[in-house]
Amino acid sequence: MLLVKVFTDPNGFIVVHVRNLLEIEGVSAELRNEYAAGATGELAYVDVWPELWVEDWLQDRASALIKAMNSDKLAGVWCCCTCREENEPAFDFCWKCGEDRSDW
Repeated sequence: MLLVKVFTDPNGFIVVHVRNLLEIEGVSAELRNEYAAGATGELAYVDVWPELWVEDWLQDRASALIKAMNSDKLAGVWCCCTCREENEPAFDFCWKCGEDRSDW
């Protein structure tokens, strides 16, 4: 069984979240460097980031799912009709002027 790295991020919570989303889709992923942050400064910062590894035959599927997850982050971005500011999907009100999202 050959494993390949498909995802890494400095934020361990994001890596665990991505692993959970992959596993929901039937892609088993191994989490590595979960506790390596303590070596930051002794090792290069990218060497201590948490990583997700999958079996090589699942690499294409895992990469496609991760890409879809990342594109979904921008899918809900909305523009305020009052001040034209872009807002993340989590905001129901414009962070800049307070305009209600339902009014746009």
